[in-house]
Amino acid sequence: MTQTPPRQSLALVIGAGGGLGAALVQQLSADAEHHVLALGRNTQPAIDYTDEASLQRAAGWVTEQCASQQADLRLLVVASGFLHGEQGQPERSWSHLDADYLSHVFRINTIGPALVMKHFLPLLPKQGRCVAGFVSAKVGSIGDNALGGWYGYRASKAALNQLVRTASIELARRNSNAVCVALHPGTVDTGLSQPFAKTGLKVRPAAEAASDLLAVLAGLTAAQTGALVDYQGQTLPW
Repeated sequence: MTQTPPRQSLALVIGAGGGLGAALVQQLSADAEHHVLALGRNTQPAIDYTDEASLQRAAGWVTEQCASQQADLRLLVVASGFLHGEQGQPERSWSHLDADYLSHVFRINTIGPALVMKHFLPLLPKQGRCVAGFVSAKVGSIGDNALGGWYGYRASKAALNQLVRTASIELARRNSNAVCVALHPGTVDTGLSQPFAKTGLKVRPAAEAASDLLAVLAGLTAAQTGALVDYQGQTLPW
């Protein structure tokens, strides 16, 4: 009797064009455990958070890859994010609040990942361990906020944390072994953080941050689903 070969594990990184996302792809690609797919604004297919149809097409492509490679999507990491750019800078005061900046930062940090949940979480298998990690930030913790400022970025990441928590509950109903968490990578040496690096602030290379996050994701249990976890594996307050 011919035995069915075991299915491969597939890992997907969304936001693969950023410093942290690229480092995650590189390290996952060096690990024989997973076949790695990368999606971002400049990939084929491309993902555009302002165009939900692009996420739907990309999810269809991932489904095709799983079928053709006889693989299951076991790891999903969403590493996209926005802090500053042409649309504006993080606010130091309520007097700096701007509707256009707020709209953009929520589109990238909150609404985009929510649409990823809609189109990609259903691709995770209904049996066996699988993990979805959404890169958030410690400044999105309401309980940890002692300095103020950065209204839009803080609020968009706090909203992301709530989305992750809510999605984790629904995901657990489909698969009791599934894990869905928000991740704090620390301050990573990328274009996002460079203008705000201060003397004495621990800024870590993207490769180091990626290695730490992948180690944390590998060690998470289903009991930890829905948490905000830092790069050392510690659960942070909401």
